[in-house]
Order: sequence, then C-alpha cells, then structure tokens
Amino acid sequence: MRARKGRGAGFDPVNRYDGRAVEPFDDGWGSLAERAADPPPATEILPERAKRVITRNRSPDVPFDRSLNPYRGCEHGCIYCYARPGHERYGLSAGLDFETRIFAKHDAAERLAAELSRPGYRPAPLALGADTDPYQPAERRLGITRRVLEVLRDFRHPVTVTTKSAGVLRDVDILADMAREGLVRVNVSVTTLDPTLARRMEPRAAAPHRRLAAIRGLAEAGIPVLVMVAPVIPALNDHEMEAILEAAATAGARGAGWILLRLPGAVADLFVDWLERHVPARRARVLARLAALRGGRLSDAAFGRRMHGVGVEAELLARRFALACRRLGLDRPLPPLRTDRFRQPGPQGELFA
Repeated sequence: MRARKGRGAGFDPVNRYDGRAVEPFDDGWGSLAERAADPPPATEILPERAKRVITRNRSPDVPFDRSLNPYRGCEHGCIYCYARPGHERYGLSAGLDFETRIFAKHDAAERLAAELSRPGYRPAPLALGADTDPYQPAERRLGITRRVLEVLRDFRHPVTVTTKSAGVLRDVDILADMAREGLVRVNVSVTTLDPTLARRMEPRAAAPHRRLAAIRGLAEAGIPVLVMVAPVIPALNDHEMEAILEAAATAGARGAGWILLRLPGAVADLFVDWLERHVPARRARVLARLAALRGGRLSDAAFGRRMHGVGVEAELLARRFALACRRLGLDRPLPPLRTDRFRQPGPQGELFA
C-alpha cells in the first residue's frame, strides 16, 4: 500500500458486513497507474439525523454511563483510532472512508435539549467526544460542539470533553463559565512529543506543542484539564510516557490517564500496514510486544484487560505511570463534577431563540 498525503490509512479494508471483496486488477489499459496518480481523497460532510443523541453504556472500563459524539468518522486520521470499525455499519470502510466521509449531527444541540428536558431525566457526567474528536476540522465551520456546550451550560449539566485539538480553546468562554460551577473537565490526548511521528500517525490532528498550548490555555482560564497518554504503543512511544506527563504538568494539567493501544476489527490490518509504510524496521518488535501485552493476540476486548493489557510489561507500564504521576502531583483526586446544579430551563424554544 502507498502513503496518502494528509491521511493516516493507506487503503480501505474489506467491510466486515459485506461478503464481497474487491482487488485492484491491471486490465491492460493502465488503470492501476492512473489510480496511483489520483490526488488525495477529499473530505465529504454528510448529514445525520437521529431521534436521540445521548448514547448509553454499561462498560466497567469507562468512568461514564452516557456520551455524545457530534461527528461520526474523524478527519484527524489517527491510524490507531478504535472508532474506525463503526463506519462499517453504514456500508463504508474503516480506512480512508472513516477519514474522508464524516457524518455531522447538525441538530445535536436541539436533540440534546429535548432529551435533557424529559420528565424524570437524572443528570450524570456526559462524555463529549468519547469516540471521535468533537474538535476535528469540520467543527471550525459547523460549530456543532459549541452549540452542544451551550445547551449543557444552560441546563447546568456536567460534561467531560476529550480532544487532541487546540480548537477547544475557541470555546474557552463557555468552558470557563461551566468550570466556575464545577461542571466541566477537559481531557487532552498527547500521544507523542515527536512532531515527525505525530504527523505520520495523526496527520490532521494538532501538533504536540499545540496540544500542550491548549492545556496551558485551559488551565489559565481556570478549567480543570487532564492529560491522556493515549494510546501507549510498545516500542514506538512507550518510552515517552514520563516526558509527556512532565510536559503536561508544566503546562498546567491537574490529572492524567493512560490507555494501551487497542486494535479492534479492521484497525489491526490498517495499523500493520501503517507500520510497514512508515516504520518498517520496528514492525516486528512493535507487534511482538503488543501481542505479549494482549495475551498473545493483537487485540483483546475483554473488560478489565482491554484498556491496560495483561502481564509483566503491563504491570511495569502501570507502575511507571503511577510513579511519574506521584512525582509530578498528577495523582491528586479532583472533586467530582456537580450534578446538583442541574435545571431544566423553560420551553425548549427559548434556548435557541
């Protein structure tokens, strides 16, 4: 497979819901050469309408039971993204389709207000961006995430925001208002401090120094911010764990978390292809160490194991993380987000007047 400028995936793998597989074939007319010369695929924004936008879960591995994703698919193109297989449910691929065919929930704010206004609704922290980044490039133009945050602020509903984009600073005014009432926490993902590796692995996400600047800007505005060292990839970025934590703590992070690389479904093939294209000399070592952390496989979806792995090396990673957090003061518990401030403002129409 060949690298495509500005894209993480090098190809579109077979959709697991489709029994057909397509292979390129030279028909004698030079069609393969023409295909190789094609320009990079453009991004297409597709509308998605849903009756409900809050997704519920019962996973014991995550600290929330509800989430909202303003977008399906993500133009950041992070090669390791565990949300990629979700595109297959729509007849699309987990590869280039995931990065270039983005579903936008234009009416997410209105749908959210309707759900929060239902009689008997009980508030609990809502995770914004649990699957795909709420501040991917389309947000600058569409502003869906900002309108969702405005609804949450008006309802005084607690929220956690997860992003690897400096675009979160565009909404610092709303986030600061919510922070003063104990209603918000922002998680900024920093995968590496190496700009070359970041550009290859996360081609359209913010550069590492801009993510650290986002942490600093949020902290200076009084918004509790945590750094997520995620994903940790053995033999590729695991040696950076302490350096990332220190840089984030210096920028103003107040807490931290980490997640081991996850390769569900087609993501495994995409990631192996990426290794072969960008770091072929490390391919065998990365995969061997990952398999050791995953009980002999590249992926393990079992609760209790999928986030941090198993075995001696997993225990060592967890120990390194805990020691670094203790040294940097990132292990101090933050106060829980408040739910007692929740209110259901008047008629929904007033929210969007």
